[in-house]
Parts: sequence; structure tokens; C-alpha cells
Amino acid sequence: MGVPESKWPMLSVEEARALVMGLVTPLAAADLTLADLLGRVLAEDIVATQDMPPFAASTVDGFALVVADMNPRRRLIGEQTAGQMHNLTVTPGTVARITTGAPVPQGADAVVMVEHTEERDGHVIVHEMDLRPGANIRPIGQDIATGDLVLKQGLVLGPAEIGVVATLGRATARVIPPPTVGVLSTGDELVEPGAPPGRGQIRDSNRYALMAAVRQAGGVPLNLGIARDEPGDLERRVRQGLTEADVLVTSGGVSMGHLDLVKPLLERLGTIHFGRLRMKPGKPLTFATVGDKPVFALPGNPVSSLVSFDLFVRPVLRRLQGYVDVDRPMWRVRLLHDVRHDPDRAEYQRAFARREGGEWVAATTGFQGSSRLMSMVGANALIVLPVGVGNVSAGEIVDAVLLDAANGY
Repeated sequence: MGVPESKWPMLSVEEARALVMGLVTPLAAADLTLADLLGRVLAEDIVATQDMPPFAASTVDGFALVVADMNPRRRLIGEQTAGQMHNLTVTPGTVARITTGAPVPQGADAVVMVEHTEERDGHVIVHEMDLRPGANIRPIGQDIATGDLVLKQGLVLGPAEIGVVATLGRATARVIPPPTVGVLSTGDELVEPGAPPGRGQIRDSNRYALMAAVRQAGGVPLNLGIARDEPGDLERRVRQGLTEADVLVTSGGVSMGHLDLVKPLLERLGTIHFGRLRMKPGKPLTFATVGDKPVFALPGNPVSSLVSFDLFVRPVLRRLQGYVDVDRPMWRVRLLHDVRHDPDRAEYQRAFARREGGEWVAATTGFQGSSRLMSMVGANALIVLPVGVGNVSAGEIVDAVLLDAANGY
């Protein structure tokens, strides 16, 4: 009996990526609270409806005074503190104590720093007499003026931008929300990490690795558990993911065995756009849509699963969030050793990349078996060996996808 032949044509990585990205558009915008805005893409222009600061404020601790008054000795009439507005009027011959950020009292046109003064018997001796009007005062609207376009649609919100939103008196902003991603493992051989494996069983690492990858990409993971090799259980969990999540990611059950049930189910529920790629690791990666929901059926081997996620699922999650740049950076690196490669498929070898003498260099993480998750531990790059390229010698320059800015930049 011969080996069964797949009915799915073998697509190149480039063809498959173009197909996937052509089917994905950003999620509908939503109003999120300040606490949930970090990393979100702004879906509206934010225009200032008030001046900031809304009042003239002191930029130092000192004394508010009238610049034209040339008398160094002046009577202290009171104190103006931040957060309060006291009924003080400064005139020639008088000063008012003032704290940083406090509104400048009526009549004053400058603030002298406390270091340049001396206090005696209810009076203040001013030692700095060459002040100009406006000295040490932040005028109304200096930071933001009413009507200013402060934050533009499409901006990725960081701490400073969120601070500006709060400064303008807003508790929410309209942004592209994070996608919810259902993550499902499949297979009777899997048990939860805290459970003792039976004979022939292993602990499920894929689901937890993939949920972490979803979080890292800005999504919200939905744990769908482990589907047994039984059509009813698989369909129930898949339907739950399709109902509750924006994207469904499964691992395992996409090869050619009689218990590989994921492809037949997706074919029945929706449309499979591809079921095999000219790629290593990750050849059986399958992409489908059920209604408007993207479904990625990843291979069961841990490395295949994570590499496939990084090359295909991560860009989709970023596109759904409204990002323009969805891919990781690609650099040219010089290999530090020979690398073996079968030219029939594009291969993504895990590697350590670093700057050395003004260039990027890289070495692989050792044995590149798709079941060896340790090949990804600490790796900060994927060396890209394209179709048609055979073995590569030390010193040659190749492309590398940089995975982690914390390691190697």
C-alpha cells in the first residue's frame, strides 16, 4: 500500500503570506479606558478642547512679583499653592510666595526663584533684579492650545500619548481593540502540564507557548483546552473558539493520518485556502476561514508550531490591531559556521544573532529538529534559507528575521 498523497498543492511562503494578508482587515474600533490603551492604535484624531495649562503657572518655587518694581525689599502678602486659587493681588512693593505649578496671582508678571531671595520680618529681599516679564511662568496654552490636533489617527499609543489623553480630560479613547485568539491543542497523547503523563503521553507545551505568543503580539488568548481524537469533541471546541474569539489557532492533527481530524472539520465548516507549504519547519500549516474568522491549524511539533505562528499568525494579529508594520525586522547576517540545507523547501533555522565589528553575525542553536523546543530557547533570530539554495558556508551573508530586540540589539 503506497503512501497517501495530499490533495493540497504546495504553496511557497510568499504566496501563502500574500493570500492570508489579503483576507485580513483591522477590527472595528472601540472606546477603551486609559488603563487599556497601551500599545493600541488610535482610531480617531484627538483635538484639544482646552488650553494646557489652563492658567498661567509658576515653573519654580519662589515669589510672584511685579518686574517694573525696582525696590528690592517687598512686603509678603500671602502664599499661592498648587491646586488652590487664593484671592491675592500682587502690586508694586509686594510679593506672594508661590509653589511650582501654582497659578500666578493677579497683578504679578514674573516669579523670582526662592534661591535668589531672603526673607526678613514679613518682607522679602529680592537679590535678582534683572528679571523680565514672564520669567519662570508657563503661560496659558504653552503646551497645548485649544483646537490643536494633538494625537493623529493611526498613532500607536505609548505612555506619553496616554498621558496626553488624560491631560485633556478624557477617560477613554477610540482605538483598535486587541483581538481575542482561541488556542486549542489536539491529540489523545496530550495531558495538562501539571498532570502525570500516562504510557505514550506527553505534556501539552504548545498551548501555553502559543498563548504567550498571542499576548506578546498584543492579543488576548482564550484557552480552549485539549481536544481529544474524537470528531465531536474537536468540533465542539472549534465552534466555541469561532464563537468567542476573533481568530482560532489550533496545534496538531493536520498531517495525513486517520486521526488528523482538523483539516476535514475546517473543510466542512468553512474554506481551506491552503494545507501545505514549501517550508521547514511547518510544512502542514493550514489556513482557513469560517465566515469572517481566520483559522490557523498549526503543526503539532513545538518548533513547527511556534515558527509558523511567528511567520503567519503574528502578522495577522498585528494587522487586526491596525498596525502598519506587521512584520519583524529582517537583517543581513554573516554566518559563523557552515549550515546544511535541503533546497526543496525554505527553511527557518533558529539562531543567535549579534553585532560584531559593525556587522551582524549569527550562529544556529544546534540541532534543528522540529520537536526540539530547546532550539528556540534564547534564540533571537531565524536564519532564512530560501528554496533553491543548498548548503551555506561559514562567512556567507544570509537574511535573518530578528525575533527579540532584548537579545542581540
